[in-house]
Amino acid sequence: MIATVGRRSGRAHYYPEATDAEWNDWRWQFRHRVTTIDELVKLLPIPEGERALRREVLRDFRMGIPPYYLALIDADDPDDPILRQAVPIAEEYAWRDVGDEDPLGEEKYSPVPGITHRYPDRVLMVISNSCAVYCRYCTRKRIMYEDAVPDLEIDRMVDYIARTPAVRDVVISGGDPLTCSTAKLDSILTKLRAVPHLEIVRIGTRVPVSLPQRIDAELCEMLQKHHPLWVNVHFNHPRECTPEAARACDLLSRAGIPLNNQAVLLKGVNDSVETMRGLVHGLMKMRVRPYYVYHCDPVRGSEHMRTTIAKGLEIMEGLRGHTSGLGIPQYVIDAPGGGGKVPVNPDYLLHYDPKKQTAILRNYQGRIFEYQEQVPEEELLRRKLVAERGDPSRHANGDHGNGSNGGNGSNGSNGNGNGHAPAPVIGKSQWAHRGRSRRDAS
Repeated sequence: MIATVGRRSGRAHYYPEATDAEWNDWRWQFRHRVTTIDELVKLLPIPEGERALRREVLRDFRMGIPPYYLALIDADDPDDPILRQAVPIAEEYAWRDVGDEDPLGEEKYSPVPGITHRYPDRVLMVISNSCAVYCRYCTRKRIMYEDAVPDLEIDRMVDYIARTPAVRDVVISGGDPLTCSTAKLDSILTKLRAVPHLEIVRIGTRVPVSLPQRIDAELCEMLQKHHPLWVNVHFNHPRECTPEAARACDLLSRAGIPLNNQAVLLKGVNDSVETMRGLVHGLMKMRVRPYYVYHCDPVRGSEHMRTTIAKGLEIMEGLRGHTSGLGIPQYVIDAPGGGGKVPVNPDYLLHYDPKKQTAILRNYQGRIFEYQEQVPEEELLRRKLVAERGDPSRHANGDHGNGSNGGNGSNGSNGNGNGHAPAPVIGKSQWAHRGRSRRDAS
């Protein structure tokens, strides 16, 4: 667990009676999730005047917080970034009637229940309505219930994929697929792997963040049977990058599974350059590639967590040039109604002239550069003509029509009229290598 000096948090504060065996058992963690306001007030200081409002929120949207994830919360901070992600607050009640039930139009693009087919070559497959933790900003808050998806419904999803040859990539999501039993997930993956045109399977999960105990040897041994398999995880804040989360990610990596992170930009959680930089650095130390930062969807009840696009661009500006390129995710907005992911980037290309083949560029320091895309067209043509004239040695010996037999040069030339062959172009690096420059070495 990360250091908790100066904070009332951690297992010892919230769950002092839990044994090591219980704490490290993901099933115990799942069974002991906090799901009601009455349970919550025993653990967190919630103003009495807000309790009725928060109960009202739970009439629309579920709550479920595993002990492990709740133990990351600072009990003395009502604006704690972990709390804001998992605990219903008064602002959620105030905005409960604002936003869309299905902001991405997933149901509009659903040829069979559980499948969203928005892009030509890939589909989303929702195999679970259950999550370890229910995020307050989730774009699928409308399906926050825990009835199991029937096997018949899953078979219909697989059948759709099997009879749609254009589909080469499936994203398995939910809910959270890793809340399914290992045996059930194995069965689903086996059915998908029997589809000959299916190339890639990806699993979207927040379990390594909220319930890392679920990632065990049995699960990883099963997953590695179904390669090529990718896992997209969902870390939003540096405090989620705990030793337990790092262990879970390491087990998945050692099973040969590439890990990518999909964060959501959230007000009061990660809407600062410092926090986002800390997050991407923490991810890279766990061998997780920062992949996407999503602008928060306009889902019902989450308006208090949404930032401006200007804030997202400011954060991306603050990452570029100040950390390695590997640590810079793509900032995207999921277009309303099913328009798909739209990349949003700061303006580094200020001007582009395709006729002159020049660009005006701005770097991360604000410095401006003119960039020549290619040499000018007339120079390309001149070089082409030179190349078509044949062997350069003939030019130097006067064998060309403009040499010693009556051309422009009296002593033989290569066409430049001065009677001399051009000097050879040989690069000589001045960079030191093991104490000697290339010139010294030659």
